[in-house]
Amino acid sequence: MSPVFDCTTEAGRADALPKVAEGVRNGRLVVLPTDTVYGIGADAFSPEAVRDLLDAKGRGTDMPPPVLVPEPRTLEGLATEVPEYARALVAEFWPGPLTVVLRAQPSLAWDLGETGGTVALRMPDDEVALALLREVGPMAVSSANRHGYPSSRTVVEAATQLGASVEFYLDGGPSTGGLASTIVDCTRDEPAILRLGALSEEAVMAVVERSRADALELSGAEPGASSQDEPRESTDDE
Repeated sequence: MSPVFDCTTEAGRADALPKVAEGVRNGRLVVLPTDTVYGIGADAFSPEAVRDLLDAKGRGTDMPPPVLVPEPRTLEGLATEVPEYARALVAEFWPGPLTVVLRAQPSLAWDLGETGGTVALRMPDDEVALALLREVGPMAVSSANRHGYPSSRTVVEAATQLGASVEFYLDGGPSTGGLASTIVDCTRDEPAILRLGALSEEAVMAVVERSRADALELSGAEPGASSQDEPRESTDDE
């Protein structure tokens, strides 16, 4: 039977994390708590481990997993052509239940599946998950359940569905979120919500509009500026 580590205490986390981090670096799978639901994770840069993750869930490469990161600045190394509204969303909601889909850095040596050159990134708001990510680096993480079955809110629910296909189970207690993250496609000029989750469309779009208003204000003429021509209002196209 796969070991279950009690990570609800500091001592338990101190015992578990070095062992599990080494296992993940060696291509093993782990079930870990997040701020939404429990996830099944693998080293994002191990194609074999990512395939094992998809096999454990009963999914194909046409449904690539998101990547969890330990801090916002990791985004810069994994994504390119990041629009300003995406940076504003990350600043507002990370760590938290927001997944942003961006263009992946083409030089990265990974294989997450049929991504179309994109990557879905999130920074979870969970002490155990972040501690493991700081040890391992970016991890491919999907909800800890068989495809088509309910997401797991406890480590027992995850183990019931995934069993011995996962090497390690980290028990952080029942998940407090319950709803999956909201996924926003940020690969275009206009954001598109691909999945509504813990964040509402109104909350997401409020940050986007505020970011654009701030950009317009910064690009406008300074108060008192003079010109021979009549002043023009700044637009998004300028």
